[in-house]
Amino acid sequence: MIGHLAHAAGAPCPTFVLDAARLPREETALLGHLTEARRYLTSAGGAHVLKIALVEPSAHPMFDLDYRFVQALPGAPDRFDLRGSCGHSALASVVAAARSGMLPRLVPGTRVRIRVRNNGDSVVCEVDRAERDEVGFTVTFVQPRPVPFTELLPTGRTRTVLEADGRRVEVSMVASANTYAFVDARSLQVPDEAALFTAGGDLLRRLESLRAAAAELLGWPPGGAFPKIAAVLPGAAGGIAARALTVPGWHPSLALTGAVCLGTAARVPGTVPWRITHEADAGDGPLAITTPGGRTAVTAVVSLPGTSVVSLPGTSVVSLPGTSVVSLPGTADGDGALLWSSVAGKHVTFQGSFALAPLSHLQFEEVAQCLALSGAG
Repeated sequence: MIGHLAHAAGAPCPTFVLDAARLPREETALLGHLTEARRYLTSAGGAHVLKIALVEPSAHPMFDLDYRFVQALPGAPDRFDLRGSCGHSALASVVAAARSGMLPRLVPGTRVRIRVRNNGDSVVCEVDRAERDEVGFTVTFVQPRPVPFTELLPTGRTRTVLEADGRRVEVSMVASANTYAFVDARSLQVPDEAALFTAGGDLLRRLESLRAAAAELLGWPPGGAFPKIAAVLPGAAGGIAARALTVPGWHPSLALTGAVCLGTAARVPGTVPWRITHEADAGDGPLAITTPGGRTAVTAVVSLPGTSVVSLPGTSVVSLPGTSVVSLPGTADGDGALLWSSVAGKHVTFQGSFALAPLSHLQFEEVAQCLALSGAG
């Protein structure tokens, strides 16, 4: 079997792209093969590659590519999380799929329509420029129907209080592209953008504890990769500043899905990002996001047929083993809905392809013959 490596700028590591059609569909067997592939990759110096993408031409007439994301977890080669998606890896998959012949050659103006099997998202990747080993994209997350704001809130509230390490902290949990918990960094004694971007282990550990509490609230394993978490506050140059976690540790910038989710959250009245963008007078245009890795902008298009009202009905307590969660006042009672979200200026570098020795029995017959011929000379 042939593996491909491609690195989307801003991602913490390259993505390891494999042909899903050559792998088992049943999850236990699939993860067994991925464990062998990961061991092989680690032995070749690729232990830092923790993103895996499984792709194949889509059988659905509305899509070009089916994509499934697998987050490899540190600690052992057989640890994975299949719950969420990754926008950077989706872009890497498009480049690898074109190199392997699954897609036509990428040229400016090409639109590749991706069906995300993890969560049902529809993603359109439009090629802005194409060079020998690098491709630039504009990425749009398209909703098949307007998604009411209430469906974007996993807890049913715009704000929830999580208790971790004996402290209660207000967060907004929003599900768009991925599920995120957004926390105002100032509630963690981080006063401004400079302090946020230079914070060390203490803030990292607090965010990890809050992320684990959010996972427990959703009924997900606290040791997994999802939900994600990001600390946000008003940006020094306007917009919003954000710093997020990844697996493992700090994200060098912000996940593509994180930018989409943050842009969406900023349009939902009552959320922590909505409150911060109004404090920063960010306006209703593209949201400027500053991260330690640079700046980006996300456009979240919503419909607001009525006036959104934030109600203050009181609080309710949810008890979890080892964790207390209190639902804060704040619900999205308006009729707003998400239509689509878009991020421009993304680019991917193709890093190469190689034969996976442990999965050589899964190769295309013609590829195996070609490799044998090339090695014979």
